[in-house]
Amino acid sequence: MNLLPVVRSPWRIVILVLGFTFLYAPMLMLVIYSFNSSKLVTVWAGWSTRWYSELFHDSAMISAVSMSLTIATAAASMALVVGTLAAVVMVRYGRFRGATGFAFMLTAPLVMPDVITGLALLLLFVAMGHTLGWPGERGMFTIWLAHVTFCSAYVAVVVAARLRELDRSIEEAAMDLGATPLKVFFIITIPMIAPALISGWLLAFTLSLDDLVIASFVAGPGSTTLPMLVFASVRLGTNPEINALASLILLVVGIIGIIAWWFMSRAEKQRVKDMQRATRH
Repeated sequence: MNLLPVVRSPWRIVILVLGFTFLYAPMLMLVIYSFNSSKLVTVWAGWSTRWYSELFHDSAMISAVSMSLTIATAAASMALVVGTLAAVVMVRYGRFRGATGFAFMLTAPLVMPDVITGLALLLLFVAMGHTLGWPGERGMFTIWLAHVTFCSAYVAVVVAARLRELDRSIEEAAMDLGATPLKVFFIITIPMIAPALISGWLLAFTLSLDDLVIASFVAGPGSTTLPMLVFASVRLGTNPEINALASLILLVVGIIGIIAWWFMSRAEKQRVKDMQRATRH
């Protein structure tokens, strides 16, 4: 089979370069200025790793990073469970009274402004505290609950999209052979939707780690997350330690992205080889 040669238009190359420049030039500047020995962004005083050293000795920054990572991990894990169950109900048991309302309420947090969500959760926690005595005070736990609330909607949408595309013949064959629905779900369904589960967890983790508005409403004394600390620091002036922290985050994300790309490329090559072998036979 003859393949037509790919025509590389100069305009395509220009648009591609402009697009990547627009996306990654600010990140590149951030990384460069993280090695600036001067505290002022407008003054370049030479290369230095001073701010990386001070970052690791800043207890407030380290505490905020630790809290944000802990909340994001716990919120993403719980959102994965809640969102997956909601997606299964929405896709597999969609024909019940109130199904439309259930789907609407499930996806409502996707389009709800963060200010409204944060204010509503704040009023809820205050009312529950006065009525039930729980939660006694706002802090890490209330931030976790708030993040689970809106992250579950994103997980549900991702998992539901995968469930709709799933071939149910394998599940039906397993049940015909005597497997219970619960066993089929854990042994067959979950492995088949594993990429969606991983994507949903990563999305929820990123959203929780990045959240500022909702956390500002439901946080209490001593529960300062990383976005809240960064926002407070930037309001008083650019802190070079934030540039160093952001550079480290970019490094970690880049390494994870390269590893994920390598695994996906390897899986795609294996899939192509399997298709070629099946075609030959």
